[in-house]
Amino acid sequence: MLGNRVLIATSRRTPARSGNRTETMIYLDNNATTRVDPRVLQAMLPWFSEQYGNAASRHHALGRQADAAVEQSRVEVATLLGASPREIVFTSGATESNNLALKGAALAYRQYGQHLITAATEHPAVLDPLRRLEREGFELTVLPVDRFGRVTVEQVEAALTPRTILVSLMAANHEIGTLHPLAAIGALCKQRGVLFHTDAVQAVGKIPIDVESLNVDLLSLSAHKLYGPKGVGALYVRRRNPTVRLTPLLDGGGQERGLRSGTLNVPGIVGLGVACRLCREELSAEAPRLKGLRDRLLHGLITELEGVTLNGHPEERLPGNLNVSFDWVRGEGLLMGLRGVAASSGSACTSADPSPSHVLRAIGVPEELARASLRFGVGRFNTGEQIDSAIEEVVHLVRKLRQLNPEYQMHFQAS
Repeated sequence: MLGNRVLIATSRRTPARSGNRTETMIYLDNNATTRVDPRVLQAMLPWFSEQYGNAASRHHALGRQADAAVEQSRVEVATLLGASPREIVFTSGATESNNLALKGAALAYRQYGQHLITAATEHPAVLDPLRRLEREGFELTVLPVDRFGRVTVEQVEAALTPRTILVSLMAANHEIGTLHPLAAIGALCKQRGVLFHTDAVQAVGKIPIDVESLNVDLLSLSAHKLYGPKGVGALYVRRRNPTVRLTPLLDGGGQERGLRSGTLNVPGIVGLGVACRLCREELSAEAPRLKGLRDRLLHGLITELEGVTLNGHPEERLPGNLNVSFDWVRGEGLLMGLRGVAASSGSACTSADPSPSHVLRAIGVPEELARASLRFGVGRFNTGEQIDSAIEEVVHLVRKLRQLNPEYQMHFQAS
């Protein structure tokens, strides 16, 4: 044990590095965004040209065709979530969905209380709207997480007050892949009459999500995280038991039952619908395949390198997510040194922020080690050969950076 970190494995074996290099970038940043599935793109193309009607223009054929396509996509999104199509509101993406869910619910239920609960490891698209609400007079409780990045149902229960109106906890963490115990927390919120929102951007399409069994009242998702296009997402809003009310953030034409005015992005919505259908049909085969590739990547790193730490829960995590830290490495050299592998050091939405990941700091990772971390997102189009090539490149780079670090030289000599 090193502090509250778990040292996964050590090895001093240093095989010779192969001279083979990948000709193209190996994309392992699928938690940031995914490639549009060719089947999704093919379905979208006609809606840019031949079928270009406005879904609100139901008085002519082109408009009715667009409206029908939107409604079919609404069915596909709802089916993936175990929801009713009338509970799906289309948005521009997860950031808008989160803002509508959090601000809309807070304003609509303000008369019943002004206390909100979330966790320290949430995405900025949740934390920032909640902090704005706090500045506007709401009370915000930010729960700490354990060393794996989880909150417990007991923590949520202890934080609830008679003035609590909303709990927001992500289904799966965007950096470390940890899954929260949503079903138990959702049941507690339902019992106490508190709305439960989840940012399920990273989870939808990758693990089974059923809004009824999870007792979720509001759920945010984004197309570009599940092999759909950028610029489109959805918000699930429960319509019964209870009927959730939201104060709209946009006023205008009254689209999406008045919750989200604005001309609908028909090509994007069509793409989201097809992406959801593909995820539903292929999840049972895709999830174990991604888990196998993720474990292959982790095994390769811990076999070839000592001082590799897994961040996040070892089991309760997304099948394609791997976040690891490397001892004795200057963090700034990691991403700059990767030439043939696309990975990240944290959330893509905060990549311009030079400070270490707030998620890693929240689970107790020291600042220096947090900077020396990589997030790998294994996705639908990755292969075993790519994983092996990525292992080779990362191992080579880490060894190179360690040779430049006097602390590693001291450790090596001491051992």
